[in-house]
Amino acid sequence: MNPPVRAIALDLGSRRIGVALSDSGGTVATPYETVQRSGDRARDHRRVAALAEETGAEVVVVGLPLSLDGKVGPAARAILDEVGELRVALAVEVVTWDERLSTVEAERSLRAMKVRKGDRRRVVDRLAATVILQSWLDAGQPRG
Repeated sequence: MNPPVRAIALDLGSRRIGVALSDSGGTVATPYETVQRSGDRARDHRRVAALAEETGAEVVVVGLPLSLDGKVGPAARAILDEVGELRVALAVEVVTWDERLSTVEAERSLRAMKVRKGDRRRVVDRLAATVILQSWLDAGQPRG
């Protein structure tokens, strides 16, 4: 098990990037920000780098949308391509973490809280990132 670190998690979507942040003890994930995609991936990655720096993150955890059977399908391959770019753009370690059903879980939670559909769209990405990060934290922050 690794010593606790400050981490941010990303839920990489085509329109938005959900961002979650861990506490300094590496035990609790909270929603942090939603980054609107600009159409310029390098610009979006600079924003993520700035978020990592301003939060003191030592690692960035990126949700990897594996197929339900655990295989790397087209969506996961696209994320892995972007993860490669993030590893070049960021000054901290970038790891992937299985995010199967994280958005579904986030949507379900928001519906249970009776959050209106329009309001859900604004927060679902950062809530999905929170689910991803909490899962990674609960697993003992696996690295490498």
